[in-house]
Amino acid sequence: MPIAAFDRVAELQQLTAAARTPVALHAPAPAQTTAAPTFATQLAAAGTTPATTTPSASGQPFGAEIDAAAAKHGIDPALLRALVRQESGFDPAARSPAGASGLTQLMPGTAASLGVTDPTDPVQALDGGARYLRQQLDRFGGDERLALAAYNAGPGAVSRHGGVPPYAETQQYVERVLGFAATERAARPAGGLATTPVPALTPTPVTTPTTSGALPYSTV
Repeated sequence: MPIAAFDRVAELQQLTAAARTPVALHAPAPAQTTAAPTFATQLAAAGTTPATTTPSASGQPFGAEIDAAAAKHGIDPALLRALVRQESGFDPAARSPAGASGLTQLMPGTAASLGVTDPTDPVQALDGGARYLRQQLDRFGGDERLALAAYNAGPGAVSRHGGVPPYAETQQYVERVLGFAATERAARPAGGLATTPVPALTPTPVTTPTTSGALPYSTV
């Protein structure tokens, strides 16, 4: 067979083989992978929103919320922050055996009178506590010592005794809160927020009334 004819036969064989090979009309789609759900996605699917807190410039819990409540009711934020530190150690779920609860440890009756429907809600608790402290400051001429004593033992006890009641619990409470407030004020620049972190405090355990006149941890 001539060489030219041989080459033509080989060419025809190649074309025939190519015609028998299926041609893909479309490139195969890349395999899809499903990303593992994030914690936020799982929470959203469950309809749950995690509790949040806005720290202050010094990194303390509920800093912005405390500052807002203090400004609303005309209270030094250092005093309100010190009260919260003593009352609950910045724990919104804190609850005393006497029944006080929340950041500002409001008793049910006091909370209701202040319009607080959920004392464990930080914003409500701070607003109610600040409002109540403002009432005591107004009642006792702006005297922080007497206002704090009234917050702890009740305004009636302060009025009856003409000052801080002679209850060991209340006297200790007043000194501790004022001490924390002094630390807060010393740690902040003039006219500003605290810049040195102040550690959270585990609140003093509630005690039962005794014949010596000591009161439970919080009677608000």
